[in-house]
Amino acid sequence: MTDDQGWFSEETATFGDRLAGAREAAGMDQAALAAKLGVRRNVISSWENDLKEPRANRLQMLSGILGVSITWLLTGDGEGPAAPEDEGYLDGDVADLLAELRGLRSEVKLTSEKMARVEKRLRKVLKEA
Repeated sequence: MTDDQGWFSEETATFGDRLAGAREAAGMDQAALAAKLGVRRNVISSWENDLKEPRANRLQMLSGILGVSITWLLTGDGEGPAAPEDEGYLDGDVADLLAELRGLRSEVKLTSEKMARVEKRLRKVLKEA
């Protein structure tokens, strides 16, 4: 299934969000996924919380175990699970609030990127002065 509404898109979700979503869609908890990968549960937790990233070989294993493409895990493009609201998991109020939250997250990300560009330009100006 694909995520047509952007629930797991690169603009609104992180790698960790997509990993957690794929794991939940596969009906696994963190301990079960960790056991299949041969890692500790806290490793899965650190990936899902975007504190660390898996190496390429683990990424390939995750893709196979969870039935999603590597590209989807990294960017949200390609084959991945359906967004929760597509499957009726959430009532209207919760879905609306989560959609608003995703929109805000996207705005914050764009603002952060803009701030980084301005900071880079400022450092360059200060260096030249």
